[in-house]
Amino acid sequence: MNYLAAGFEWLCNPDNWSGSSGILTRLLQHLTTTAIAVLIAAVIALPIGVIIGHTRRGSAVIGAIAGAARAIPTLGLLTLAALWLGIGLQGPLVALIVLAIPSMLAGAYAGIQSVDPLIPDSARAIGMSEVRIILGVEIPLGAPLIVGGIRAATLQVVATATLAAYVADNGLGRFLFIGLKTRDYPQMLAGALLVIALALVMEIVLAVTQRLVATRITRPTTAGRVDTQGRLEYA
Repeated sequence: MNYLAAGFEWLCNPDNWSGSSGILTRLLQHLTTTAIAVLIAAVIALPIGVIIGHTRRGSAVIGAIAGAARAIPTLGLLTLAALWLGIGLQGPLVALIVLAIPSMLAGAYAGIQSVDPLIPDSARAIGMSEVRIILGVEIPLGAPLIVGGIRAATLQVVATATLAAYVADNGLGRFLFIGLKTRDYPQMLAGALLVIALALVMEIVLAVTQRLVATRITRPTTAGRVDTQGRLEYA
């Protein structure tokens, strides 16, 4: 039997797109879970990364966290969170947030640290506060790398959120686990194709966003300066 053709046939069946367990519902659940995890991770990681990048202190912490995150077994973390918080979506959310934080933290730190030190020094020379320097100078200039960190974290969460179905009736991963349990391999393959397609779409959207952010930033020349309102002026 051609499982690939059967998988596409399963996807083309209108009955599989509607209902409480249909593709549209599962897709919305998957996107909602991803959005919540990414948002919470961003609230935690981005301010810390920006502050560390601004002060140039604590960079070893970033490296240690990023290195430790790569060594974490995703399924093991998910299982541990589920045992701690019980069956449901809480465990997967905690695991996804933990997985998303290192990429955002590293991206925010790298983005702020990539700014030429002469630029914030010039801002200080005209009396700008550290908060205004961070918000008006460093974050706009470091935005491409910051968005890059968000992009990497989002893609990781989108892919890993599939495993949320291991302990919760949620997301596109249900098609994989139900298909495996019932030996309905066309459904299982269709679920895998849906996750792949979603990851590719998210990658394209985030890559375009990162490129747009980068093209809006004009790197200052030697004649660049910061005006009294906290805006960068370029020659």
